[in-house]
Amino acid sequence: MSKERRLRRAEREREAAVVAAARAAEAERRERREARRRSVTSRLPRRRTRVGGLLAERRRKQIWATVALLVLVNVVVVAFSHTWPPRALALAVSLLGAPVLHTLLFRRT
Repeated sequence: MSKERRLRRAEREREAAVVAAARAAEAERRERREARRRSVTSRLPRRRTRVGGLLAERRRKQIWATVALLVLVNVVVVAFSHTWPPRALALAVSLLGAPVLHTLLFRRT
């Protein structure tokens, strides 16, 4: 009985050693991958954090709405005009008139 227990124990220890070696190899691969990632990302510029809050979110939505409206106007002009001067004029007017349009659309009272 003792010999049989000793054999089973040796088999369990062998299996545990194989599992531990696999875990160690996986941990080493993970650590090397993380080291490579840190090395690459340390050279990249940091992402800027967005200002959170209701006012900042509302301002972002207003700006996006203004830009979307101007893009829509320019797409319509390009679709219905076949020459370049009206297209260029629409682009110039939309770029110069964007602040005025934004103020008219989202006036603070």
